[in-house]
This record gives sequence, structure tokens and C-alpha cells, in this order.
Amino acid sequence: MRKLWSRLIVLAIATGVLMVVSTSAFAQDAAPTAADLTTIKVSIDTVWVMLTGFLVFFMQTGFAMLEAGLIRQKAVVNALLENFIDAGLTAICWWVVGFGIAFGATSGGLFGTTLFMPGVAEMSAPFGTLNISVLTMFFFQFAFAATASTITTGAMAERTDFIGDLIYSAIIAIAIYPVIVHWVWGGGWLGANLGFYDFAGSTVVHTVGGVIALIGAIMLGARSGREFGSPPKPHNLALATLGTMILWFGWFGFNPGSTLGAYGQGSLIGLVTLNTTLGAAAGGLATMFFIFFRTGKWDLVYTLNGTLAGLVAITAGCAFVSPTSGILIGLIAGILVVLATDLIEMLKIDDAVGAFPVHGVCGIWGTIAIGLFADSTLTTFGANAGKAGVLMGGGFEILGVQVVGSLATIAYVSVASVLMFGLLKVINRLRVNKKADIIGIDVYEHGASIWPDVLPFPEDVPAGGETKGATAPAAGD
Repeated sequence: MRKLWSRLIVLAIATGVLMVVSTSAFAQDAAPTAADLTTIKVSIDTVWVMLTGFLVFFMQTGFAMLEAGLIRQKAVVNALLENFIDAGLTAICWWVVGFGIAFGATSGGLFGTTLFMPGVAEMSAPFGTLNISVLTMFFFQFAFAATASTITTGAMAERTDFIGDLIYSAIIAIAIYPVIVHWVWGGGWLGANLGFYDFAGSTVVHTVGGVIALIGAIMLGARSGREFGSPPKPHNLALATLGTMILWFGWFGFNPGSTLGAYGQGSLIGLVTLNTTLGAAAGGLATMFFIFFRTGKWDLVYTLNGTLAGLVAITAGCAFVSPTSGILIGLIAGILVVLATDLIEMLKIDDAVGAFPVHGVCGIWGTIAIGLFADSTLTTFGANAGKAGVLMGGGFEILGVQVVGSLATIAYVSVASVLMFGLLKVINRLRVNKKADIIGIDVYEHGASIWPDVLPFPEDVPAGGETKGATAPAAGD
């Protein structure tokens, strides 16, 4: 009883002290100064951008799980290490060079020339007119940059030389991705001069990653044993589904976080979040029913990619279109991803996870869709402020700029990718050694197996061909 009373007395004293302190603070801060309001804005916006940046970074896990689930079992260790280390490599390259090229003072609207290796001097430096610092912007944009090379690894899975992966990931972070960022978001010729719209990256992130993935898959060649018309079966649909759900979750950082602040932007954040949700839902449903009408089966893998297609497509216009338009954009993306997958297969291009149909084709579609569905009340900045899309009663101004921006991006990224992968071919670092096709890239490159009890090492297989303690080969192997 004595202990109880002691605790009650201590609690009463503490409560009294808090009341006195809070009352005093309230009296002193009854009329906050302009400096106080600025501090509040900076705090709110910094927390918002950092938290959404954490969500975007978590998408690396989603990409890793999705790719690991969709490819064959004998290459999963390789895919996981590529996805994991790409983030670390991109962080260094983005800090040293990429961020400055993307957001530094512009040189003719083509690339930045300052902000390389930001550090202590930039701790309190605001980023432009925003309520966040240069370092906060650095982290948020790093999370985006890491996505571009990760998209590429999926298309080129199971047969890329590991050192080659490190080299091309570094080049993407240094010389390809940041140039497009500068053109669109960094004060370059597309965004600042022409009024090109890409709110969260259908062009900047997804078209870039998708085009690099396509060029890489073409120049790399098909996987060993690949039969076109009968692609290998995914080895673990649970992982693929988990990865897709993580990506959808992370997209709520990707798109809403691109407001680059929360103070006074609640209504815009709400619209962006709603459009992101509806675009994803419409894409998944459209693909699921489209495949069912074609095959009579409810296909999980296509539905996953359809949802991602809807997310990619709505990413550019999530702040510029109405929810109804957002659904239409997602629905069309859900159909396009299937048709694009058919075309890639017909052309005998081995895209292991459908990276180009999802990110490339639907990134282009989402970019152009702004020119069709833009709402004049939402296009509030840039050279085309106050203008609407063609189908919303406007002219062709926005559509024309969107097409020009998309084509320019595709052209630059294609040329750069051909040069990059061509160099890797010359130095024999594009495709893994042929021995890996026989024993598996995981064993050859890493001396590991994702499940050694199911897929043993070659030295664990006796001459008779029966595995020690192993079951039948996994689907797709």
C-alpha cells in the first residue's frame, strides 16, 4: 500500500510540473513568430519526405522478392545479391556524382554542375524554395535512383555476369538516370522550359529502367534452354506475390512523397493517394479478366504484373488527373502489359520478369496519358499551367510536350544503353561464363543454392544422377 501511495504522489507531482510547463509555454507561444512557423513547416515537411523515402527504399525488398519468385530456382541467390548490392552501389555513385548531375545548377538545361558529394555544408541549406534541406532531398531521390538499375536486373536475370551488373548499375546511377532527372525535375529543358509533366516518375524512373532492361535483354541473349512460346514457370509464386504487395505498399511513398512536403498539401496528397490506389486496382483487374477471357484461367502472375502496370502508368499523372481518369489509365495499362508481353515473346526477347512491358510500355503510356486526361484545375505550374488534356476539352499542347519528352528520353537512354552494354560485351563482362548455364549461375558465381536440400550443388549429385536427399526439380528448372 505504501508503494502505491508513493507512486501516486510522484505521478501527481509530475503531472503538476507538466501542467505548469505547458501552460507557461502556451502563454509564451500564444502568438508564434514567422520564424516559429518556418521551423514547423520545415519539421513537418522533412518528416514527411523522409518517411515516404523510407517507403520507397523498402521497394528494393519488393523488387528482390518479386524477381526471386518469378525466375528459376537455380538463379535466386544471384538475383537477391544483385538487388541488394545495387542499392549500396547506387548510394555511393549517387552521392559522388549522380545527385549533382540531376539537381545541380543547370548547364544549358542538360545536366547539373553543382551539389556533388553533399555533406556538412548542406545540412541546413534549403533545397530551392522547398521546406526541406539538400540532404533530405538527396536521400529521397537516392531511393528513386536505386529503382532504375533494379528494374534492369529483372529483365536480365539468370545470365548476367556479376561484375557486369556492378558496372552497368554504376553507369546508370552516374550517367544515364541523373541526366533524365535533370531534364524533367532538375531545372532542365523538358520540365523548366517546355512544361513536361511527370509527377513521380513514369518517364524518369520507369521508362528509363524499362528501356535499359529491353536493350540489355536483347544484347544479352536468351537464357539457357529458353523456349519461346513456352516461358519457364516461376519457381515461387508466394515470393512473387509478397514482392508485389510490398511494391504496392511502397508506391504510397513513391507517389504521395513526390509532393516533397506535407504542410498545406493535405488535399493534393489525398488525391495522389487515391489515384495511386485506383490505378493499381484497375490495372490488376483489367489484366486478370483479360487473361481469363483468353485462357479460361485466373492467372496470378499476370494479375501481379497488371497491378504493377497500373501503378507505373498512374505515377506520372497521379497529381494531374481525376480519379475517373486514373481508373481509365490503369485499365488501359492492364491490357497493354499483356499485349506488350505477347510482342516481346513473339520477337524472341527474353525478359525474365516482364520488366519492359510493365515499366517501359506502361511508363510511356502513363506519360502520354497526361496529354489526354489532364485536368486544367490540377495543372497548376509550368509552361502548360491551366491547360487540359485533349479528352478533357483542351488542346494538343500538353500532349505534344509529353510525346516529345518521352521520345527524347527513349532516344538518349537507348543510345547510352547500347554503348554501355556494348562496352561490357567487348570486355567480356556482359554474359556469364557458359559453364554457368550448365551448373547454374548461383553455383558458378556465388557457390550457393537458395535451398540446397532441394537443389543440391553439382558435387552433391552422384554419377548415377540421383540427388542426395533431394526431391524432384523445382518448376522451371
